[in-house]
Amino acid sequence: MQKAEQDKLKQEAARQAAAMVKPGSILGVGTGSTVKFFIDELTKRNQTSPLNLKAIVTTSSRSQRQLEENGFHVNELSEIDQADLIVDGADRVADNFDGIKGGGGALTLEKNVAVNSKKCIWIVDESKLVHQLGDFPLPVEVLPISCEQVKRKLAAQGLNPEFRLTDDGKRFVTHYGNYILDLHVDPIPVPAGLADYLDHLVGVVEHGLFLNMCDEVLIAHSDGTIEDRKR
Repeated sequence: MQKAEQDKLKQEAARQAAAMVKPGSILGVGTGSTVKFFIDELTKRNQTSPLNLKAIVTTSSRSQRQLEENGFHVNELSEIDQADLIVDGADRVADNFDGIKGGGGALTLEKNVAVNSKKCIWIVDESKLVHQLGDFPLPVEVLPISCEQVKRKLAAQGLNPEFRLTDDGKRFVTHYGNYILDLHVDPIPVPAGLADYLDHLVGVVEHGLFLNMCDEVLIAHSDGTIEDRKR
């Protein structure tokens, strides 16, 4: 499929997601190419009939800039109690709605917004679908002070950790000043077990396993259809 055709599908999925935003609600907005289309469609809807959103929180500076350029006021997560809905992308989505996120390095903020939202919708194209989680490096955000010890522990568990690097070969630094270890495990046999292990490993800030968080997935298929899967 050519990029123009793929973008058209993403735009249609984004339009459907924008139609689900309730006026006067608190909205969470993720990041990524499909979410960019979502913000465009949200803007069109708001211009036609003002949504009067109580607040908007986002997971990336890029989405924040786009929202503000289109007249929306963006709040900090600490300024709200809970979002009514978050619309985001995902790097991989399994049949049971579990996912891997954090390919862009914003997993900690993404998860904080997700767990503080009443409903979570992911917009993806069909290439992101898997039967079992894997097929994508699993990001783990780690503290610099103990990153080497954490890396050795992860390696001892057979999780094949590698520091994420920038294009110039330096260690990637997250928004919070931490590093990312990408784990290479395909497939992940027991995602819940791995999540529990990482949750209790000192030095780990957050990981990219998003389990039992997504409620609905809008999928852009190469045949031109948009599939709406609900949990």
